[in-house]
Amino acid sequence: MPSAAPFRRILVANRGEIAIRVTRACRELGISPVTVHSDADVDALHVRHGDASVRIGPPSPAESYLSIDAVIEAAQQTGAEAIHPGYGFLSENAGFARAVQEAGLVFIGPPAATLESLGNKLAARRSAAAAGVPIVPGTNVALEGDADDLAAVGFPLMLKAAAGGGGRGMRRVDAPEEVAAALAGARREAVSAFGDGTIYAERLVAPARHVEVQLLGDRHGGLAVLGERDCSVQRRHQKLVEESPSPAVDEGGRQELRESARRVARTVDFHNAATVEFLLDAEGNHYFLEMNTRLQVEHGVTELVTGLDLVAWQIRVAAGEALPAEVLEASGRGHAIEVRLYAEDPYDAFRPVAGRITTWQMPDGPGVRVDAGVEAGTDLRPEYDPLLAKVMVHAADRPAAIARLRRALDETLIGGVQTDAGFHRWLVDEPAFAGGSYDTGLIADRWGGGRSLAPDDAGMAAAAALAARLAGRGARRAPISGPPSEGSAWGRIARDEALRR
Repeated sequence: MPSAAPFRRILVANRGEIAIRVTRACRELGISPVTVHSDADVDALHVRHGDASVRIGPPSPAESYLSIDAVIEAAQQTGAEAIHPGYGFLSENAGFARAVQEAGLVFIGPPAATLESLGNKLAARRSAAAAGVPIVPGTNVALEGDADDLAAVGFPLMLKAAAGGGGRGMRRVDAPEEVAAALAGARREAVSAFGDGTIYAERLVAPARHVEVQLLGDRHGGLAVLGERDCSVQRRHQKLVEESPSPAVDEGGRQELRESARRVARTVDFHNAATVEFLLDAEGNHYFLEMNTRLQVEHGVTELVTGLDLVAWQIRVAAGEALPAEVLEASGRGHAIEVRLYAEDPYDAFRPVAGRITTWQMPDGPGVRVDAGVEAGTDLRPEYDPLLAKVMVHAADRPAAIARLRRALDETLIGGVQTDAGFHRWLVDEPAFAGGSYDTGLIADRWGGGRSLAPDDAGMAAAAALAARLAGRGARRAPISGPPSEGSAWGRIARDEALRR
């Protein structure tokens, strides 16, 4: 790599673990990182990772992290030459990308025109189909609200927000009489989340796997296709676990996915990082879902298997560098898995929780990486996403990666708030996941779906002993438990041990 820093100073327009991730890449490139914060985040961990941090508004995201004027003013005030948006917030906002450029700064992401054309998922469906990429059968125009519009799609189906993301503005519809209420609800949620109530429909593909392909492109026509990630462990249509390579994809299917991702990328003037997302049906056929024109939460999984620093290459591409052969021809090695640690109660439908973290001990050792945005003493606010950290492992193959993840979760110690760590510890021993045969219905079918797993008496005794041992430490380990049955002692141990702190 060239030794000169691509930029002198970069403003990181985000918070939490992704802001810290970007500041670390900046420092390794010799760039001074600047962070921003709301009033709620004045003492947040990401603030201390910047060479300077600028207040951009009150706790409400709309008045701080989503305020285009405040973010650009912070960049100008600190002498930043470029802005990295991370993921979420303004990362896929074409108006923000354009405003950054008009302010004489560099937006570290795809061009504004690309964000506009791919940000609308209905338009992206049409473009992908025109490029010869398979799409899920559905509507290619906005729904007007009549069930007759959906007769050709068939039931069950999914209503989706054209401007959507993160599972918002989505509703499952099983019969014509459900259309009106579901459409109204999807529209309300879409307007609230994205300011756009346009809804379309797709036939429900079930069982299905959710697999995505990582892309990295430069301004000179170079395009690196960096393998796939399986993101099928989900709740509320949002990802909890990602792994690469996908255990559901053989080599032939892998090449088909890569080619489809290339075709989608060629429909726009693309450069920087993006991900093309697909559904795989039970026969292994793939269907285009969307193209996310930003860095993904799970980008670290691809970094572990390729050895590349995707954030650093985002920055270099934005500065005009061409991707070298070692990036364009990068191949995967071994297997990587990521689990997301959320402040959520998996024993209560993954309901988000707030509170103060009293104990924070993350795993370490060979092949373990943790990207965290909190520490002991952090107060969790309801205004923000409940993601606390991402625990990632890398090993020679999938069985070794699962064994490493099991060990890492056993080392995880969190106090003060309920988290989903217990769910993840159950997952690594769940036969469908361990065998690689799971799909997007795993949580509904196996966790809290009325089919509890009852541990033996010895396991319950071990859990009780662990709870007693930790009682004076204000902390909890990831409980080695399954989904609790109604009133089971196992469920009470797993949940109450965390909640009483």
